[in-house]
Amino acid sequence: MAFGWIDEQAELRRRAGLVRTLRPRPADSPLLDLASNDYLGLARHPEVVEGATSAARTWGGGATGSRLVTGTTALHAELERELADFCGFEAALVFSSGYAANLAAVTALAPHGSLIVSDAGNHASLIDGCRLARGTTQVVAHADPDAVRKALRTHDGPAVAVSDTVFSVDGDAAPLTELATACREHGAGLVVDDAHGLGVLGDGGRGAPHAAGLAGADDVVVTVTLSKSLGSQGGAVLGPARVIEHLVNAARTFIFDTGLAPAAAGAALAALRLLRREPERAARARAVARELHTRLTAAGLEAVRPDAAVVSVRAPSPEGAVRWAADCRTAGLAVGCFRPPSVPDGISRLRLTARADLFEDQIERAVEVIGETRP
Repeated sequence: MAFGWIDEQAELRRRAGLVRTLRPRPADSPLLDLASNDYLGLARHPEVVEGATSAARTWGGGATGSRLVTGTTALHAELERELADFCGFEAALVFSSGYAANLAAVTALAPHGSLIVSDAGNHASLIDGCRLARGTTQVVAHADPDAVRKALRTHDGPAVAVSDTVFSVDGDAAPLTELATACREHGAGLVVDDAHGLGVLGDGGRGAPHAAGLAGADDVVVTVTLSKSLGSQGGAVLGPARVIEHLVNAARTFIFDTGLAPAAAGAALAALRLLRREPERAARARAVARELHTRLTAAGLEAVRPDAAVVSVRAPSPEGAVRWAADCRTAGLAVGCFRPPSVPDGISRLRLTARADLFEDQIERAVEVIGETRP
């Protein structure tokens, strides 16, 4: 029978407690949200919503084609200029998603004969970029510049190190300065995914590479998403102009994908401009994360100290994590639930995302619910 093996796989997932289901949310959810990646609370901000609706009225519902045909509007170019300027890079290129941006950066910058040194804790999109690239990939220990250095010593030719700046599972930050040093010792490039750093880290939310003094470096390329701190959708690659020009000509997820919808570009641009005016939002998101961590650990829970806005709370098992998240939802709190294969170390967690617009009583209530529902 065609696809008969699917039933066997489904049964294995069920036994392991790893079944995933879709849960459509209403427009006005009564739940306190610590599950989304809306770090700055901008997804529903009136200016961001108006940015989306104005762009849709002006340019229509879709980009109408790939970026190289009809999918590039003046709005896309404006967003790229302002993103590059804000983050401190020479140029930027906008994609339909952060996933597509990561695939583009890794595959286009790791040709045949090159070495990719990839952190063991990297996001799935970076991992898939490594798998699709024509270079050889070597996975190294998590957040270990010496391991990167050792791997680069084994290769004579083009090389690039690939890492998240803030890892999405535990919210820990990569040692960017040390990674850049290791790469420079061997003439290698550094590609980092700042999905969880943009809007949270750096001066006014300019990102982890900016905070590390790497913005604008000719050997550093940064990918970002527009769907987290900027409350929209899409992704971008930032870097030297010659790298961006290369991606325009060589990145398959740019050449063969429909351009980002104008509404998403308009929303992201409005959010970026709002962040410029209100840089304190970045510091507030970090403060909320620290407060969540302090209160959770005081309540006897095993929480990882956050370097940005992600707070991870260890669960006893995949089944326990699912049950814990469900009990939180029943009590009015939405939290993330990370289980294998989404976690590289096999440890299940509740994943909380701090938001700049959370009030003290909401933080207190969230900690109470998590403590009361623990397995």
